[in-house]
Amino acid sequence: MPTRRSALAAALPLLAAPALARAQAPIRMTIATGVDPSFAQFYVAREGGIFERNGLDVTVNTGPSGSAMVAFLIGNQINAAYGAEQAGVSAHIVDPNVVVVAEGVALLRWIGVLGRNIASMEELKGKRVGVARGTGSETFWLSVVSKLNLNPADYTIVNVEAPEMVAALERGNIDAYAVWEPWLTRGLRAIPNTRILVSNETIQIIRNFMYMNRGWAQENRPATERFLRAMIEATEFIRSNRDEAVRHVARFLRQDRALVAELMTKVDHRLNITQDTVANVRLAIDQLRGMGRLGREVTPAEVIWPEALRWVAPDRVRI
Repeated sequence: MPTRRSALAAALPLLAAPALARAQAPIRMTIATGVDPSFAQFYVAREGGIFERNGLDVTVNTGPSGSAMVAFLIGNQINAAYGAEQAGVSAHIVDPNVVVVAEGVALLRWIGVLGRNIASMEELKGKRVGVARGTGSETFWLSVVSKLNLNPADYTIVNVEAPEMVAALERGNIDAYAVWEPWLTRGLRAIPNTRILVSNETIQIIRNFMYMNRGWAQENRPATERFLRAMIEATEFIRSNRDEAVRHVARFLRQDRALVAELMTKVDHRLNITQDTVANVRLAIDQLRGMGRLGREVTPAEVIWPEALRWVAPDRVRI
């Protein structure tokens, strides 16, 4: 007959099991971005089981653009987002906890101005241009105006979300639009007599950044570290397993795999913070100030928070 001591000893593993399971349970996070292959790390980490391997249970929400989803970091409605420069600066001005934690991708040949029945930027004068306010679309359009020394008064800007641009151009509501892929390629394929009037390759390398709510990230450091490790793993997977990464992205987005494969040759996924990161954030600040939408003065050093990435990969922080 077992003694009281031996019975208790036998029961200890059973009593400890639930606590051990709780300790090993994945940490839940909600992240958000847009629906194009430039945000591939989020999709690859979800579809490829990378979040799970890093001890995370992640819900990936999507919206009309990555930039549109950055605002949900205000008040910590979500835990991480992936979008363009202006969106992050604008959200930071409202809630200083919204910060850049990494540069995720450089858009090398990804964004441009698509026109219908228009042969050149010169012919675009006096026309209506669709621009998605507060996103990389607006950042790029302003860079085009600056780089080509255009007069902003020569164009009527119509605020149109990226997924609606193709239909707006086809209906004749606008004559051209400034946007990222896949909406450039979709417009070219769907609407006759369209052409790309200018590409970002000759204007500016646009970058998309990963953002977090700093208050939440600091209070939940284990989750933050796991998330960034997952992002690094996803980035390296995209670089070394391109075909499989394309399959993951196409499945998540429910897009044609051949189109996704073509589009992913136009971007460079990376996970770092460099002087280029700083320069792009500074440009967004300057553009918002020029439009009277800055609200209050802010510096790149306030918007960019490198400490989180230093926790897991100090070599990737080069500022």
